[in-house]
Amino acid sequence: GRDPACRSAGRRPDGSTGPCYCDQACARTLDCCHDYAQACPVIPCVVSQWSAWSGCAEPCKTTYRVRTRHIIQEPRNGGEACPALEERAGCVEYWTRQGTECQQSLIPALITTGGFGKARKKRAAADGNERAGYCVEFQLVGLRPGCLHSQHSHTGWMRHLREGHRMCVECRQPALRAPGQHCRGDGAGSRLNQLLHWQAVGNHQCRGTWRRIRQLDTCSCPSVHSFLFI
Repeated sequence: GRDPACRSAGRRPDGSTGPCYCDQACARTLDCCHDYAQACPVIPCVVSQWSAWSGCAEPCKTTYRVRTRHIIQEPRNGGEACPALEERAGCVEYWTRQGTECQQSLIPALITTGGFGKARKKRAAADGNERAGYCVEFQLVGLRPGCLHSQHSHTGWMRHLREGHRMCVECRQPALRAPGQHCRGDGAGSRLNQLLHWQAVGNHQCRGTWRRIRQLDTCSCPSVHSFLFI
């Protein structure tokens, strides 16, 4: 925007006289000619509306989606610069590009207290092809304050959740899902120390994160502070 050759002599917008210029830089150096604003009006950048959001960059993992816009009018004569032309937002897709469900760690685990299992009839394996069940040990990393405000008798167990504690979660029928005979959100295939998500059944405000420690094929969850996958 600097063009020293475009020069004249006369009055400036502030009333002073002397050399004055007609290039865009004069707006910053305050040595424009008095008629600069009329001869060279400020033209701000004009951009289009945002496009629709794209899908997630990759399925089956925490990633991002994108929307874009383009420049319709470039700024001129010191006009306002163009804003960002791309915007990203976090997202998760639980389905592969082929339309099958993601069988891995980002699907939030739905859990309830192990006491609920007393009302469940354990189904013994009908044959050698069906697993009787297993347990997964997690370390609770974070939880929402909503867990502490559970008032109903069937959600009172949520008030005993504590960050840093280990949790034993049992996977058994009817939560075992074909074809891999696993429970949704059990963290199978997750990376070491990866933060995984859980959601308490009965209170949508009680949810948080944990880290998978190990899987126990011979399940021996303690009678207290044990949980079930739903």
